[in-house]
Amino acid sequence: MFSRTDGSAESAARRRRRAVLWAAAAVAALVILVALEISARRYGQPGPITNQLNGLVFAPKPGPLYGGLALMMVVLTWRQRFIAAGAAIGVDAVFVLVRWAVGARTADGHFFGNGALWVMLACAVIAVTRRTGAERVLLLKGVGLGLLLVAGRKTGDTWLLITAKSRPTVLDQYVATADHALGNPSWLMGRIVKATDPIGTHLLQVVYAQLAVAAVVVVLYQLRHVAAERRFPRHHLLRTFLVIGLLGPAVYMIFPVVGPVFAYGPGASGTGGVQWAVADLWPHTPPPVGTPTPMPYDGITPRNCMPSLHTAWATAIFVHSRKGPRILRFAGAFWLVATLSATLAFGYHYGADLVVGVIFALTIEAALRSFDRGWDRRGIQLVGYGATVFAVLLVSYRWLPTEMAAHPWAFGPLLILALASVIYGYVRTTELWDPSTAPARQPEPRLEPA
Repeated sequence: MFSRTDGSAESAARRRRRAVLWAAAAVAALVILVALEISARRYGQPGPITNQLNGLVFAPKPGPLYGGLALMMVVLTWRQRFIAAGAAIGVDAVFVLVRWAVGARTADGHFFGNGALWVMLACAVIAVTRRTGAERVLLLKGVGLGLLLVAGRKTGDTWLLITAKSRPTVLDQYVATADHALGNPSWLMGRIVKATDPIGTHLLQVVYAQLAVAAVVVVLYQLRHVAAERRFPRHHLLRTFLVIGLLGPAVYMIFPVVGPVFAYGPGASGTGGVQWAVADLWPHTPPPVGTPTPMPYDGITPRNCMPSLHTAWATAIFVHSRKGPRILRFAGAFWLVATLSATLAFGYHYGADLVVGVIFALTIEAALRSFDRGWDRRGIQLVGYGATVFAVLLVSYRWLPTEMAAHPWAFGPLLILALASVIYGYVRTTELWDPSTAPARQPEPRLEPA
């Protein structure tokens, strides 16, 4: 038997390890932000730190800031939430009046948002100066959660700039050739959505653009009891979201791809163009099978296709919505299907990107859950298998695309089988981690003898 002293010592050691881990994560995040700031400055653009500080004065995009404020408020009482929201709106009203008075121009839709950032920073000051112990830690975690959402978007924008500037050639011809094994789904979905225009196009545009909103809804549901329980759950969606966004751009640098609408079409969102494309083929004519080569592309379009992070994030939303109420489960499934359709229909991704995007998300989710519950044999096997399949697919897209296009009836099912095996492994392993509690069996009534 262990004594109570032994148990408390073990608990203290566990808390110290978690504190060291949080400190290490904070230092690593700071180093990454500084490195991205320096890299962006080399290309003549402001980095994530500068963009974050600009949000204190200049008109920012309001959605991420108010989404971060909503996440921070999960640690507050209802009275404190009303005060924080009122203060943010009041600060924004002052900024709007000042800009109107001086005639300052702002970007479309960037009328407010400063107030949310000021309130989050004020809560951080309150936590340091007015709170102590566990309450200080809880409030700082809430502020960090909100600021991470905003910083993640700024960091992502900087990463996309770096991929465009540092990778002058792209590997789209390799992925497009390998995509013949899947039947060129981007060309197919592009024609289908064009046939349903404008209804299908507008619906998919809304879903594609508001992926972060769906994530915030799921996270708020998962963190709904934080204010009452005064602690965060061990694992939630935002952690997976941030890790996907942190690791994904590293693969962009290894495997730069711009997407079908850019490499085989006129481009989109003001970048690309037919002069940079192989030919103007998307979505009416599938690309011919030939010998792929790296191709030069402009220095503006992000090389953000491999893997599809929109697919990875939508997969994470789907996974985390499975334990919610029926309407949340339905919304998670709808968002996943609609996001997959949008990434293909708008020509932003190939089918091959989506396959590795799902595997990427499930592998990261398995790694985070294994870390939380303690690494065991099943967790190590699942993460190792997912990482291996991910790497094998990237190598195949780069070195075997011609063979994949020449034998679609062999490689197409193999790609689907590889994806299905990772999905099955994840579902099977997590079911063992979270066994459903069966109701206790009631004894049958016995008849007493008369």
